Amino acid sequence: MEGLLKFQMSGRLIMGVGALAELPAALQRLDISKPLLVTDLGLVKAGLCDRVRKIVENAGLTCAVFDRVTPDPPLEIVEDCQRAAVDASCDAFVGVGGGSSMDIAKVTAVLMTNGGAAADYVGIDQIPKRGAPTLMLPTTAGTGSEVTPIAVLSDTQAHLKKGVVSDHLYPDVALIDPELAVSMPPQVTAATGMDALTHAIEAYTNKHAHPFIDAFALEAIRLVGRNLRRAVGHGDDLAARTGMARASLLGGMCLGCVNTAAVHALAYPLGGTYNVPHGVANSLLLPYVMRFNLPSDLNKFASIAQALGESTSGLKLEDAAALAVDAVERLSGDTGIVSRLRDLEIPESSIEAMAEAAMQVNRLLKNNPRQVTLKDAAAIYREAY
Repeated sequence: MEGLLKFQMSGRLIMGVGALAELPAALQRLDISKPLLVTDLGLVKAGLCDRVRKIVENAGLTCAVFDRVTPDPPLEIVEDCQRAAVDASCDAFVGVGGGSSMDIAKVTAVLMTNGGAAADYVGIDQIPKRGAPTLMLPTTAGTGSEVTPIAVLSDTQAHLKKGVVSDHLYPDVALIDPELAVSMPPQVTAATGMDALTHAIEAYTNKHAHPFIDAFALEAIRLVGRNLRRAVGHGDDLAARTGMARASLLGGMCLGCVNTAAVHALAYPLGGTYNVPHGVANSLLLPYVMRFNLPSDLNKFASIAQALGESTSGLKLEDAAALAVDAVERLSGDTGIVSRLRDLEIPESSIEAMAEAAMQVNRLLKNNPRQVTLKDAAAIYREAY
């Protein structure tokens, strides 16, 4: 019997080349007078933030900019963003960028109506009510944060990334314009694309997988397999960028009701302690965790291999399933992502501490199709070393 499915996503989704032009109408529909654009200095320097601001102002609206988002942002940046919003009398938040900017926008909006600090809302369903209106403009194709009820922030004291999970975090509007990703550097394209693949594979093989979500996950896997190499090598290819935008969206739509599992749990210490970019950490660990999980459902892993373009005709089921791991390893290698922890200058002596930290992320480990013990976590890290 299929389990009970509870599915939700952003209030309004607008997708396609030119979707950015719909921002003023979306703001007006929500009766917003002055949004705060939440972004990072890289996008400011690239001129993208200015482009968004001009579109808003040309429509007769005003906006302010908070540009101090950093990769894997610490909890404290939320309070900085809130002060900027209050000082500028802003009544909504537009996340412009990757997952970090969108997550800061989502959690800051919550503080505007609920008060307190970001740390108060870490965990599942800790937010009493919806925040200020939020609109998302993703400039990467990977996190899917524009359609998820999740924000991930860094606890610098605990050296661990922590999740805020609540239906109140679903954005009001997601504007997905593949053209915004054209200027994304190849290494960022690769890392975020592999993040989207990780979302889809972890949702599809999840202990709580559901056939409805499986359809999203498999299509996301196919899209990454068909488009990521091209998007990395030819960033101006709008067809490849559109394919990756769809993959990211579908991967994100898997997260609200199914979510990720051991790959993400084991990746958190890499980001929290060693500042490894989220997509890189996921990409590196994905094949090792897949290999650990293979016995859980050989048929599903064989389907992943097929979705990634592998021919499984005539193969034993075990061999067909193993091809999924091979395909992921080749994709990571072809897109320039490292395959070993030692390549990131992570000391081998840290493996036990990282394993202990990963075991704290039970909200994700409980989704894994195979139980992961402390010994298992350490073994996976060692294999990846």
